[in-house]
Amino acid sequence: MIEIEAQRCAGIDIGKAEVVVAVHTPGPGGGRRRQVRSYPTMTRELLMLRDWLVAEKVTRVGMEATGVYWKPVFYLLEDAVEECWLLNPQHVKARRRGRKTDVIDAEWICQMTEHGLVAPSLVPPMPVRRLRLLTRRRATLVSERTREKNRMQAMLEDAGIKLGVVATDIFGVSGRRMLDALIAGQRDPHILADLAVGTLIKKHPALIEALTGRFDDHHALLAGQIRDHVDYLDAAIAQLDTAVDQLIDTEIAPFRHLIDLLITLPGVAYRTAQVILAETGGDMTVFPTPGHLAAWAGVCPGQHASAGQKKNVSAPKANKWLRRALGEAATASARTHTHLGARYKRLAARRGRNRAKLAVGHSILTATWTMITTDQPHHDLGEDHDTRTTNPDRRRRQLTTQLEQLGYDVNLTPKPTAA
Repeated sequence: MIEIEAQRCAGIDIGKAEVVVAVHTPGPGGGRRRQVRSYPTMTRELLMLRDWLVAEKVTRVGMEATGVYWKPVFYLLEDAVEECWLLNPQHVKARRRGRKTDVIDAEWICQMTEHGLVAPSLVPPMPVRRLRLLTRRRATLVSERTREKNRMQAMLEDAGIKLGVVATDIFGVSGRRMLDALIAGQRDPHILADLAVGTLIKKHPALIEALTGRFDDHHALLAGQIRDHVDYLDAAIAQLDTAVDQLIDTEIAPFRHLIDLLITLPGVAYRTAQVILAETGGDMTVFPTPGHLAAWAGVCPGQHASAGQKKNVSAPKANKWLRRALGEAATASARTHTHLGARYKRLAARRGRNRAKLAVGHSILTATWTMITTDQPHHDLGEDHDTRTTNPDRRRRQLTTQLEQLGYDVNLTPKPTAA
């Protein structure tokens, strides 16, 4: 028989409108007393649930992470119960064909929790949760702004306006002036091209060609709406940036120092560092090794081995917000002359960009764990690190073989060593 870790335990099956709670406590004669109750998910009823668990002296509560519906329950119970566990649904899924009810699920969760057969998921402190809400909302708005800009590009293409061919950013200073003029009713390509500033002035003839099209009043209506929406998103993102900075300066002041550490990593910008800390919680003590952190974040290869055979599987699905930030940092590091930049280029050429982003994101997260644990900034190994550390004889044989496969006779003569 599996040992019982928590003598007074509860399991909660969470739904949108109702929760089913199973409570196991010591019974007469050394047995177990089992109770099951249902509660609506309104705050008043959840407070009654909390009072009941306190009266039963429950020390451990387990609940499944069901959408966002677990949050009101968890937040009310985390301070009232000694151990409040949020459980991964994949870890507690009961595969019982023909026997699937809320009561059975609550009993199963309670059994798994009381015997310690599942591990709790990471739920950071309240200030970090607030930071998560802000950074995730900001990421959503940034993505929406990108989509709106792409819609503007599609609108211009529909009107035969090829501004995106000449200008790198159609929402730059010059592009914005031309868009405003088009929306206001100006159609003369020469007048529109005269609105260019900076380096685009040198492309005046190309701009005249690009701005010659069939932009009409219907295009102007839709383009105006897209422009106004982009302006709204810019203002909303700026407001969130201010709120994030204020939160870091007040409630989670240690994050300021951690951000200063993380931005020493190639490709990790100030806002990206905020996302990494918000998603990981900034506390590396909950992850015994960098490998545990990478596995939790879903930036390591999956494993599937059976009967002595190994199969290639994709990385597990995990924290999409953290993976997105790490992917952006990895892509940005590719433009740097650093060890991470060289690693990205080498892997992208051999295995593709997606694999390179995942691998470099793994390296960034590993460096994050080390930097926060040791309280030391990043020390770059250098763009030529892999070349210097690779076995020179092996590298020479590889390059010689490649040249011979291309049809060359290779004779290598070592350089004379300096006296």
